[in-house]
Amino acid sequence: MGAIEKEPQQQEHPIFIWSSRLIDHPFFTRTVIALILLNTILVGLETYPSLAATYSKQFQILDQVILGAFTLEITLRLLAHRPILHYFRNKWNLFDFILVAGSFLFVEAHFITLLRILRILRILRTITVIPSLRNLVNALLLTIPTLWNITLLLGIFFYLFGVIGTILFSSVSPDFFGSLHQTFLTLFQIVTLDTWASEIMRPILDEMPWAWIYFLSFILIGTFVILNLFIGVIVNKVESVDRSGLKNEEEFNQLKDEVTLLRREIKELKLLLITSDQSKKT
Repeated sequence: MGAIEKEPQQQEHPIFIWSSRLIDHPFFTRTVIALILLNTILVGLETYPSLAATYSKQFQILDQVILGAFTLEITLRLLAHRPILHYFRNKWNLFDFILVAGSFLFVEAHFITLLRILRILRILRTITVIPSLRNLVNALLLTIPTLWNITLLLGIFFYLFGVIGTILFSSVSPDFFGSLHQTFLTLFQIVTLDTWASEIMRPILDEMPWAWIYFLSFILIGTFVILNLFIGVIVNKVESVDRSGLKNEEEFNQLKDEVTLLRREIKELKLLLITSDQSKKT
């Protein structure tokens, strides 16, 4: 029994414990979000030539400070994961690391455009920092397999109306229906409801009064049926992920309470064993 009392426990380095506590603190998350927003505003201001020419030095210094802060953040997150390589098992962590590391890799003059793109892409890090945004993006990614069938249906529908429209209206409106690819662009404009009536349909109606059948059927099927299927599938998947996330959170809290209770019972049992062992020795 005495072996239980003297059993050595593996102690973690204080910096690992401190890093883990720090990245879990709400203030740390809010600070990272503030830096991301500041970086986004800074990149936006640099698009104004007058501001870029006047405050180029200040912009450069601020960018280096923000990059240093992001580097420190990634370092702390790496230290909080044991072993450190487990940090890269999460695809969002890998995404963060690539964005920050890329800023150090592409520092040469001929990479300036790519570097600017990486800087503005840092705003996507809000997805990794804010759990609700991360869950939403995950839900959208999960809808891709389901949307494939709807996309195939939409492609067939577009091709059918594209061929019909080219055959019927190529002589009347060659600018919009002169070829198949022009018809596809026109149908895309129609499905977005962008000036389709005044700019596309009405000039054709002057030559072919029955053409409204083609346009209205495309609007009803394309916009109000197929596109609403897209929206319905996405909304359904997001709601499903939200319900699953809530259930997982409840299960996690229940498991956490059970582990806490189990630790307390083990501690009491260990104390009881130690007391019993001491009483036997006496």
